[in-house]
Order: sequence, then structure tokens, then C-alpha cells
Amino acid sequence: MAEANVLPVPTDGNLSLDVDVKSVKGTRKLSFTTVEATPPETPPNDGNIPESPSKSSSQGILLQSTTLLEEEADHAPAVSADTQTKEAEPQETLPLSTNQTQEETKPEAVSAPPGSNGVHSKVTPQDLPPVATKQLDNITPYSAVPASTDGYQDTVVAPPKLTAVPQAAQSLSPATRLKYKLQHTTDLIVCPGVYDGLSARIAQAAGFETLYMTGAGSTASMLGMADLGIASRTDMVRNADMISNLDPHHHEVIADMDTGYGGPVTIAQTVNQYIRANVAAFHIEDQVLTKRCGHLSGKKVVTNEVYLSRIRAARAAIDHAQADIQLIARTDANQQLGYDECIVRLKAARECGADVGLLEGFRSHEEAARAVKDLAPWPLLLNIVENGHSPLITVDQAQEMGFRIMIFSFAGLAPAYMAMTAAYEKLRREGITGIQGTGVGPKVLFDVCGLKDAVAVDTNAGGEDYKSLA
Repeated sequence: MAEANVLPVPTDGNLSLDVDVKSVKGTRKLSFTTVEATPPETPPNDGNIPESPSKSSSQGILLQSTTLLEEEADHAPAVSADTQTKEAEPQETLPLSTNQTQEETKPEAVSAPPGSNGVHSKVTPQDLPPVATKQLDNITPYSAVPASTDGYQDTVVAPPKLTAVPQAAQSLSPATRLKYKLQHTTDLIVCPGVYDGLSARIAQAAGFETLYMTGAGSTASMLGMADLGIASRTDMVRNADMISNLDPHHHEVIADMDTGYGGPVTIAQTVNQYIRANVAAFHIEDQVLTKRCGHLSGKKVVTNEVYLSRIRAARAAIDHAQADIQLIARTDANQQLGYDECIVRLKAARECGADVGLLEGFRSHEEAARAVKDLAPWPLLLNIVENGHSPLITVDQAQEMGFRIMIFSFAGLAPAYMAMTAAYEKLRREGITGIQGTGVGPKVLFDVCGLKDAVAVDTNAGGEDYKSLA
């Protein structure tokens, strides 16, 4: 706000000021205009009232000052001399409503939150997921935003529609890239199952853009245990973090989240950890906490109410973080309650904000195709486990049915088991592994695991320790 002060000057009006006031807050520039100050008529003084100093001044100077913060001065528009000598005009001040404060401002631009999806870039409010711009008080974290009761119309900023996969997709987070593929393409996203760093690297080298971190494979690889809900949240987050960040600029990871590892509060925390781990999508299911692999007999599921509470907790956590990670609602109810109950649960999960559906354990090709039609146009994920409880469906068949994502959970684990079993048995019987002559040695394996990239980083930084490996 401008400030005006009247200072006494000599009666001849000849005054020249050159004022440049600086402070820690900025530089205050002063412009002034000489004005005639005509004293009002005063009644005769009977000697009992002292003369007022202000009445004795016959002339004054109106000084108008404007403060500009130093960091804003470089970007401030130039002010002409005519503008500087103009007398300040009072500005109308609009009254604030009871629901507004002076602190309420619209954000100009924000930076992508670190850890949300691993990529930092300058974005504007139009790039963000829909969020209410009104400041709401006393809202419990992860709770739904209540409807306005004071007549204030909440405004929503919608994200822009992308029209094509840009070459600059490397600058997008894995979650945003996967979200784009689901919303703006019709391609079937085929994902091989991976469970550790080596299997993930091999899948990347084979040309797959999206990988699936299997819970069964992770449990077997990390813990040497069967998939009976033994792997903890810590185990799964650590594995997902490692796999997702091997090459986050070119690959996306869909990760198993089992049951969420607890109630709504625990689920919300788990979702946040998956977001920070750079996971692109996760599926959460309706089995009881003492769960098992989806292709084992005797599965039991929780009530639909408990299942939907898991979906709501996950959705609220994603919205609170303003993340693009995709929520996949999985139901294992087909074995215990039948197909119709699965459709009821998935439709309800869709209404709660799930981005993709997963009906685990189809009993026939016809049932799989029917599910796509019953839930259209909602995207569905198809899980293929060879030699499991479901029939084999090929990529071409899944594409024709209309599935959007297809994961092969045991694509890495089963072949690795077969290959290692053969090599170990040969070693025990014959004293050799059979690897000799294949050309597969340390250099080949390390190249798959990023040896050349690591050497390039060291060399470009001026290091000389690994030059001989280039």
C-alpha cells in the first residue's frame, strides 16, 4: 500500500529532494509533488488556545512512496517520470467475506513433489490432478473433502488432455506414463513377472517397457518361502523400490500390494511408500490377511464392506499425495463366492475410485471375455499363471477380448527354477554345470546389469578406475 506524508517546507516552495531508502525488505522509491496548502479560516484567538503547528504551515509537499521487494525489482515494469509525479488516487478496497482471508492466494507454479514419482519438473496448476483450490480447515488427512455448506463454490483444476506419447516422455514419471497409456491408447500392455534386480534387468533388455513385480516371486526370491502372506510391507516396499528405480525414465513397474498389510491407516501408509518408491501401479485384493497365492485352493475373502474400505483408503491416499499411481482393484472372490459376486465387488470398487479392475482366477475363456463386456469401458487386467487354476490365454486372445493389461506372474520365476534345477543337478551328477561353451560369463551378466552405464558415469565425471572396462 502507498503511504503519503505532508512535510513542512519553506514558504517560497523551492525544495529539491533526492531520497533513496533501502532496507532489508527492499528498496523504497520516493516521488514527490509540490502542492499548495491553503490553511482553513480560523476564528480569532482569544489567547487561551495555543497555535497548532499544522496551521502555521502555509505550504507542503505530498510524498508518495511505493515499496518494491529487491527480488521483484528486476522484473517490475519500468515507471515513467509522468507516472512518478502523478498524485496517488485512492483504491477501492473490497470487503472480505467471512469465508475469505487476506492470506488466500492462487498458486502461480509449483514444483513436482520429491519422492512422489521420482521426477522433478516445473509444472503449473493445470498439470496437477484435480484438487479443490479453496482452503479447507479441520480436514482429517486421507478423508474425503466434504461438500461445501457455506455457499462457496469449490473450483477444480482439471489436468490437460495429452494427444500423443511425446518423445519427452522420459521426463514424465513412470506412473504418469502408465496413466497416459491407459487413458489415451488402446494397446494391450504386456508385463513379464519379475522378482529381483536380475530378472528385472533381463526383462528390460528383452524390450519390455512395463514390468510386473510378483508377490509370489518376491516372497520366494527374498525369503525362500511360499506365497502365504509371509512377506511383510517392508519386504515388498524395499523390493519394489529397487526394481522401480533401476531405470525409471524408460520403464514402469506394476507391483503387488497383497491386502495392504492392515486396516485403512496402514493401507494409506503403504500407498505413500509405494508412491515414494516410484511404483507406477499396484493392485490390492479382498483376501483375508492370512492370504495365499491366487492359484492355490481354499482362498477366503473379506466382506465387501471391508474390501471397499481398503479401496477407499488407497484412493484417498493417492488423492492426498496428488499422485498418478494407478489403483488396481483385485478380487479373489470367484473361487469362494462365484463370478456374479466378483462383478458386484469390482463395480463397487470402480465407484470408489479404482482405475483398473482385476478378477483373479477365471474359469474359462468365456468368463474372461464376459468380464470385459460386463465392466466396459473400465480397463481390466488379466493375470496369466501357466499351470495354475485358470486356462491359458494368449496375448492375441487377450487383445481381442479387450483387456488392457496382461501380466505373466511366473514368466521369470518358473523358467529360472527349471534352468537352475537342471544346472545344479548336472553339477551334482557330472561335476560340471554345462555353462562352459555358451559364452555366458561375468561380463555378459554384468552388461545386462548396467556395467557400461556405470563405467560411463565414472568416466564422464573424470574417474579413471574403470577405464579399462570401457
